[in-house]
Amino acid sequence: MRFIIVTGLSGAGKTQALRCFEDLRYFCIDNFPPTLLPKFAEICFHYNGDMNKVALVMDTRSGIFFEDFYGALDFLKEQAYQFEVLYLEAKDDVLVERFKESKRNHPLSQDGRIIDGISKEREILGKVIGIDSNLIRIDTSNTSIWDLRQQIIELFDNNLDEKQFKITIISFGFKNGIPSDSDLVFDVRFLPNPFYIKELKSLSGNDKEVRDYVESFKEFKIFFDKLKSLLKFLIPNYIKEGKSQLIISIGCTGGRHRSVSIANNLFEELNSENYLVSLLHRDIEVNR
Repeated sequence: MRFIIVTGLSGAGKTQALRCFEDLRYFCIDNFPPTLLPKFAEICFHYNGDMNKVALVMDTRSGIFFEDFYGALDFLKEQAYQFEVLYLEAKDDVLVERFKESKRNHPLSQDGRIIDGISKEREILGKVIGIDSNLIRIDTSNTSIWDLRQQIIELFDNNLDEKQFKITIISFGFKNGIPSDSDLVFDVRFLPNPFYIKELKSLSGNDKEVRDYVESFKEFKIFFDKLKSLLKFLIPNYIKEGKSQLIISIGCTGGRHRSVSIANNLFEELNSENYLVSLLHRDIEVNR
């Protein structure tokens, strides 16, 4: 079980970190009161089943409840619960600039200067840095959101690979609009349209006759080879950057013949590479 406690300075990136943990399918709670940690941890470790990855943000926003933070950590150690603490920090001038850019007040300086709130928070969190084990510190002063995301993926997700990466292939008709959640869109209207072939008009790209017709053109082979080559490059890099899913939309005029045929070909190709692939023919029945 991965039980992660995220803490650190306000403005250092805890919100972005929690979003990354959510993408990694952690059960996440923001601004969790340390007072409740012993009971919550007991439940999690006792029912170590579906909820086997947990990330909690606990920081000074919880006010007086944060006084129980160190006692809660001691409880976890006494119970031999395995946990890790992710401590995010940044330089004072960077934190000040981030708060000014966001136009938000520091939680500990509602009526004063931002730098005063930062100093007070550093003092309160000082003991965290002295934790003898299970502490991971990340200074985000010169770290972009994407760099932080990549560090979290490398540290807290040992199983992010092609088997977890989900690919959805959608065939569609441009006359009905492009799927709004598309990541990649390919227009295959450059190929001759089976709709104008009397024997093929009533069929679809799921029928062998239509697939044979579409695949008979040299333009199909050139396009499909280039498409495979492009995806062979893109998919591993998407995975490396922490992307968890990819939606590939392939469109023709009506979404019944050419796009369906090519989507089927692509599904079979990626499936043979052991990717987790699903297939949807959105408009195949629209114009029957």
